[in-house]
Amino acid sequence: MSKIPYPTTKFLKVKCTSCNNEQIVFDSAKIVVKCNVCSEDLTQPRGGKAKIIGEIL
Repeated sequence: MSKIPYPTTKFLKVKCTSCNNEQIVFDSAKIVVKCNVCSEDLTQPRGGKAKIIGEIL
């Protein structure tokens, strides 16, 4: 039997540190993801997994 491949990436719910807005982001984002309310950065790309700046819920 062959192994079933499972994804290594996932979606995360992140809370903005400045306005407490909750937003869903991809943990391997290749661009800067900004908060929809206050435009604060929530993620920074780092090649593989993104650096999550907000609080992960």
